Amino acid sequence: MKRFPVHVAMLLWGVMTALPLLWAIVSSFKTDKDILNDPWSLPTDPQWGNWGRAWSQASIGRYFFNSLVVVGGGLLLTMLLGSLVAYALARYEFRGNRLIYYVFVAAMFFPVFLALVPLFFVVQQLGLLGTYQGLILVYAAYAVPFTVFFLHAFFKTLPTEVAEAAFLDGCSHGAVFFRVMLPMARPGLVAVGIFNFLGLWNQYLLPLVLNPDPDRYVLAQGLAALSVSQGYRSDWSGLFAGLTIAMLPVLIAYVAFQRHIRAGMTAGAVK
Repeated sequence: MKRFPVHVAMLLWGVMTALPLLWAIVSSFKTDKDILNDPWSLPTDPQWGNWGRAWSQASIGRYFFNSLVVVGGGLLLTMLLGSLVAYALARYEFRGNRLIYYVFVAAMFFPVFLALVPLFFVVQQLGLLGTYQGLILVYAAYAVPFTVFFLHAFFKTLPTEVAEAAFLDGCSHGAVFFRVMLPMARPGLVAVGIFNFLGLWNQYLLPLVLNPDPDRYVLAQGLAALSVSQGYRSDWSGLFAGLTIAMLPVLIAYVAFQRHIRAGMTAGAVK
C-alpha cells in the first residue's frame, strides 16, 4: 500500500506520455476531414496513401536519409573518440588527468545556444557549412562530453587483471583497448550509444543554424518546414504521417534496446 501512490503516479505519467504518440499514429491513417471533425475516433478506412505522400511529395524520404547519414556518422565518431578518451582517463594516471576529466564534465552543462555564433563562423571558415561533414563533426563535439562522463565510470569498474594478463601476452595498449577492454565494456557502449542516438536524432538547434541547404535538411528541420507548408495546404494527414515516420526509429531503438540501457546504467554504477 505504501507504493500505491508511486504506481499511480507512474501510470498517469505513462498515459500522459503515450497518449499523444498514439494519437499522432492513429491520425496518420485518417483523412483530413476525420481529423478535424472527430479527432479521437479510430480510422474506419486506413489511409495508407498518407505515408506514401509524406515520404515522396513532402520529401520525408530525403530528410530521413540525411538524418541517417549525419546521425550515423556523428554517432560512430562520438563512440570512437568518447571511448578512447574515457578509457585513457579511467585507466592511466598522468598529470592533468582530473583537470581534463572535469573539463569534459563542465562541457555537459554549457548551454549549446551560447556556442551557436562561434560554431557558425568556425564551420563557415572551414568550408563545411551546410555539409554532412560539418554536421557530423559538430554532432560528435556535442555528444563526446556525455559519452566520456558515462564511460569513464564504466571503464573504472572493469578488472585490471585482464588487461595485465593481455600485456604479459605481448598485446600493445591499442590491442588491449580494442580486443580486450572494449568488448568487456559492451553494455555501457550500447547504453550510451542509444542515449546519443536519441539525442542526436531529435537535435534541431544545431542543424537549424549550421545546415541552411534545404536539400540537406535533417528530419527535425524537415518536419518544421513540413508543419508550415502542410498547414497552409491543410494537409494534416500528411503532416501526421511525416511525424510518425520521424518517431518510428526512436521508438524502435528504445523498445529494442531498453534492457541494454538498464544493464549498462546499473553495471557502471557499482564496483
